[in-house]
Amino acid sequence: MSKRIRIGTRGSELALWQANETARKLTAAGYAPEIHVRTTTGDKRQDVPLASVGGKGLFIKELEESLERGEIDIAVHSLKDVPSIIPSQFALAGFLERADPRDAWIQPGGKSIHEMPYGSIIGTSAPRRRAQLIESFPSLHIEPIRGNVDTRINKARAGQFAGIILASAGLTRLGRASEITSYFSVDEMIPAAGQGIVGIEVIANDRYATDAVRAINHDPSEVAALCERGVLQRFGEQLDCYSAVAAHATNENGRFTIRAFFADYDGTRAIRVSHSGTNPQDIITAVYDDLIAKGAMELLFAHRK
Repeated sequence: MSKRIRIGTRGSELALWQANETARKLTAAGYAPEIHVRTTTGDKRQDVPLASVGGKGLFIKELEESLERGEIDIAVHSLKDVPSIIPSQFALAGFLERADPRDAWIQPGGKSIHEMPYGSIIGTSAPRRRAQLIESFPSLHIEPIRGNVDTRINKARAGQFAGIILASAGLTRLGRASEITSYFSVDEMIPAAGQGIVGIEVIANDRYATDAVRAINHDPSEVAALCERGVLQRFGEQLDCYSAVAAHATNENGRFTIRAFFADYDGTRAIRVSHSGTNPQDIITAVYDDLIAKGAMELLFAHRK
């Protein structure tokens, strides 16, 4: 008899794709998954920039509460929506295989971002995208945009934005890759830590749920996730929803590279670092030390003065 496991998820189209993919893998591993949908605070507040109402952690709060109440066994998240430090009673037990981590440029007329006229309005709500755009394209005007994938694309088609930036992983998973005009390389636009990875959260001492998640874990994606989140975790609780920070790890034949970006919220000062080696912990330390040496703390607290 298959072993029941209850999957908690948000109700967006992308979140349901992630939950169903998790369910598919759990079924293949001998479990009987059930999907339970929860509406999060982040889903309810679509009218204001996410940073102004508490940041990306709002997308996981209600799911964590459901875990604590024993209503679900596991919670499925876009890993980039999970704060770098989570409460000790929870654990990220596993990760699904990473999709394309790059950011995608969507322009209804098919024009590149380099062709955008002075003052063109570009839509993105992520501080790290905003800062990198200001760094590379100071002539453009960056405005926040909220809503699901369809809502954002429709806003661009309606002319509210000259172009928008979304994670290519979500577009591909929803069958919307044809909307993509072009991709930013990971050097041009360093992705958010965990971008393209599905993270699965459990109660830390729940052995049954942990074993189920470990049965479907994708090891290379886990290493990348731990590297990227490891850089952010070195800053402890000092990062907040306004922090313009990015980290991305790659592995080529056992040689790891971690790229990181740090900027003030206005994007007027930015730091880019990259370190490589064979020991992930050593690289995390080198990246963090380099960021600190180049003034990351000053940039981190600039908007709080």
